[in-house]
Amino acid sequence: MEIIDASYIISSPSIDKCPAPDRPEYAFIGRSNVGKSSLINAITNKKELAKISGTPGKTQLINHFDIKSSDNKLWYLVDLPGYGYAKVSQKQRKSWQKMIEDYLRKRENLINVFILIDSRHPPQQIDLEFVDQLGEWKIPFAIVFTKTDKSTQRDAAANVKKFMDRLQENWEELPLHFTTSAIKRTGIKQITNWIETVNQTV
Repeated sequence: MEIIDASYIISSPSIDKCPAPDRPEYAFIGRSNVGKSSLINAITNKKELAKISGTPGKTQLINHFDIKSSDNKLWYLVDLPGYGYAKVSQKQRKSWQKMIEDYLRKRENLINVFILIDSRHPPQQIDLEFVDQLGEWKIPFAIVFTKTDKSTQRDAAANVKKFMDRLQENWEELPLHFTTSAIKRTGIKQITNWIETVNQTV
């Protein structure tokens, strides 16, 4: 599947301000500075669709993008605020948490959440807890390991294995996962092809 067109629609402070839930929706979330904007731009083939920043916590709202793909499907791609470290007040952080939880649990057309994990690091507790939380909420998700070009292939593979091994301690069946590099475009086709397959069933 190829992305024919991708355009920004709106940034919403709450779920009730989001566009009408009239098409399949795929959300992307991860810790701050995990490479989310770069991955979204790689998937959509638009270098500046999602704003890239070296400042953690730059994404603060629910950002919707209108996607038209070569399978003649219309769908939404959603860029969610990162979880974890960001230089914001405790009040602001709690506001983000509520906004994200409301969206994840109440957005009726949400098909899948892509949880982005930085492949350069060993398993981080905050990522493991977020994965478990989505499991408890029974929200469909897949894991995307990012930035595989930033370390050796061996180190990245080792960190991916460590993360999946940690999940296996609590999960009977391991979730789907992808390994990616926005720069080398590794794994991008696998993600878009999977979305195409899912779109055919909804």
